[in-house]
Amino acid sequence: MTESQSSEPKPEALQDADLAAVERLRTAYSALRAELGKVIVGQEEVLEQMLIALFAGGHCILEGVPGLAKTLMISTLSRCLNLRFSRIQFTPDLMPSDITGTEVIQENKATGERAFRFLRGPLFANVILADEINRTPPKTQAALLEAMQEQQVTVGGERHALEPPFFVLATQNPIEQEGTYPLPEAQQDRFMFKIFVRYPSYDEEYAIAEKTTVTFDAAVEPVLSAEAIFDLQRIVRRVPAAPHVIRHALDLARRTRPGEPGTPAEIARMITWGAGPRAVQFMVLGAKARAILHGHHHVSTDDIRAVAHPVLRHRVLTNFSAEAEGFAPDRLIDVLLEQTSPNDSALSQDGRVNKILAS
Repeated sequence: MTESQSSEPKPEALQDADLAAVERLRTAYSALRAELGKVIVGQEEVLEQMLIALFAGGHCILEGVPGLAKTLMISTLSRCLNLRFSRIQFTPDLMPSDITGTEVIQENKATGERAFRFLRGPLFANVILADEINRTPPKTQAALLEAMQEQQVTVGGERHALEPPFFVLATQNPIEQEGTYPLPEAQQDRFMFKIFVRYPSYDEEYAIAEKTTVTFDAAVEPVLSAEAIFDLQRIVRRVPAAPHVIRHALDLARRTRPGEPGTPAEIARMITWGAGPRAVQFMVLGAKARAILHGHHHVSTDDIRAVAHPVLRHRVLTNFSAEAEGFAPDRLIDVLLEQTSPNDSALSQDGRVNKILAS
């Protein structure tokens, strides 16, 4: 530990009421994993990252080839949480009003008067499955932006609030890119995590084949209500994070930016754009949620590093040099983690960060 870290004030500890709430969250997490395990075989890391994002109040993109149970995972999660679930199949002809809702003219049969009435679209639910989001035009993709960021939709100049908790899980297919519309960087940045759903192991695939080729109907029990989830999301924000932990998240995000002091040369020459401030916020929030789900009452740099890949991989825009040398964003993040020590802050070498933290 450096001298600057040892002199930092310690964050306030959780109060007794908060500790009890943290224990409830850990218990709920264990119960959720058990219920999801009745239907989903394997995919432990994917499920953990989805639940971290849920309790941190973020949204996720799930990317994987067809047949890896992306849709099943999301629909099963909504059943476990006893939340209103809505699936939106994104297609090239889908319009924004098809997901937000629209105003129609309705006649009052008693008086004969006509008035506009708003008919809610499928966005008015708690868990939204945006299936194959990259198959609909940008105009419709953008309709999600206000809902994800502001938890409201605006139709005909009138705002309609969405009921919390509001959790968007979008799926993408990395193959068959013909006729698709890749998400703009501005919209990808609204998603807390980009989660890769990978092929199962041999034993997991055997279990899948065995379970799904017989008569099988797993009864999934609801674990948490909407009100309980909303309360637990507020508890996550009260988990203390020491200044050196936040600074480590700051170092990781800033070192993805070309021309920033401390950015490794190997990374700088392969990146066009790096992560913005939202990446730091999501790494800290994700680390807080992960810490208490793993039974800790404070955040460590290990928690920051554990969520670095899903937070950063869709916020790092690589250039032609990276593609030519086979450096995908995940490989660059591996290099970044290797060259960024949790015990030091290269970006505070001129004293700027320390002065801000001390003020």
